[in-house]
Amino acid sequence: MLKVAVMFGGKSVEHEVSIITGLQVIENMNKEKYEPIPVYVGRDGRWYTGKDLLDISNYKDIPSLLKKCEQVVLPPVPGLNKLYYYPFRKKFMSKEYDYIDVDVIFPAFHGTHGEDGTMQGLFQLANIPYVGSGVVGSATGMDKVIMKDIFKANNLPIVNYLWFLRKEYEKNKEAMLDLIESKLKYPMFVKPANLGSSIGISKAKNRDELFDAIEIAIYYDRKIIVEEAVKDPMEVNCSVMGIDRDLEVSLCEMPVPWEEFLSYQDKYMRKEKGGKGSTTRQIPAPIPEEKTKEIQELAKKVFQILDCSGLARIDFLLEKETMKVYVNEINTIPGSFAFYLWKPLGISFEKLIDRLIEYAVERHKEYARNMYTFETTLLLKAADRGTKM
Repeated sequence: MLKVAVMFGGKSVEHEVSIITGLQVIENMNKEKYEPIPVYVGRDGRWYTGKDLLDISNYKDIPSLLKKCEQVVLPPVPGLNKLYYYPFRKKFMSKEYDYIDVDVIFPAFHGTHGEDGTMQGLFQLANIPYVGSGVVGSATGMDKVIMKDIFKANNLPIVNYLWFLRKEYEKNKEAMLDLIESKLKYPMFVKPANLGSSIGISKAKNRDELFDAIEIAIYYDRKIIVEEAVKDPMEVNCSVMGIDRDLEVSLCEMPVPWEEFLSYQDKYMRKEKGGKGSTTRQIPAPIPEEKTKEIQELAKKVFQILDCSGLARIDFLLEKETMKVYVNEINTIPGSFAFYLWKPLGISFEKLIDRLIEYAVERHKEYARNMYTFETTLLLKAADRGTKM
């Protein structure tokens, strides 16, 4: 039985959403094949584990919850595959430290310090198999500026955009507004480059609204992206699963209604029928078959270009009148892992989790084939003549 550390929470404005996703993963995991180990990452970055983390009602009072849990750490040392209790505790009459064995890590993060390649880098250093995209795929999938630049370089259909740094804007706000208006047409969307769940995103229809939107976005990131809005848009999403070029695509979905854009409250807070919050969705998306195929092929291309693995959800925008397709963004660790897009294809959430763990182990074996040493006589020569080359 594989021991799977399911990690959630984190130093992110999407902290609460990640908790829900993590507990959903644990709830739907096949307990006959896997032993789930809940690992909650606090807003301060500290890691905790314990059975009390499994009850969602305990998160009403997180400080009290954490008093019932144990703090753990993951050393970036290959071959240990252990979460160590911290402060380090020694076993009775033994020099060995108390620890929890881990075979696979299942990150269920949303946003910064978890979805953006930072955690993936730690897992990579620790040489532990982990679910989802690697460092490169996670990092490029999180940064909307880098993502759009890569899409543009690969001739993918995207809206016009530009980006700038917070300190550039603060140095001369009027000049930055002038630049944006000279390059893009209203209406526009203003977004922090490294956030999800619609946090910090605003739509601007004129200069005053553009100013207000930027003033909001700079609270959340040092880098801001501004995009032209699609006229009369329809949102269509598609999930991709697999490794390298061995990929599968899900059905497409259309969240409805789609008026301005789906806010954080739309996605998670309201309690109406359908979806993971308020979002009623149509599956399959009510679009022509040729558009569905076009979107599915683009989704696979995005997945490959960004060197993603495991599973991701790619979001698209369609212009209703022309039916032109635009790639919007990729979510390398989407909420609920987009299980609702796979269920109609006969893949339950439990089976989806199973597949993702299998992909994690497979990719880890592929990485293990790489040679990471290269013996030379450089140090011998340096020792003879000093450090000058």
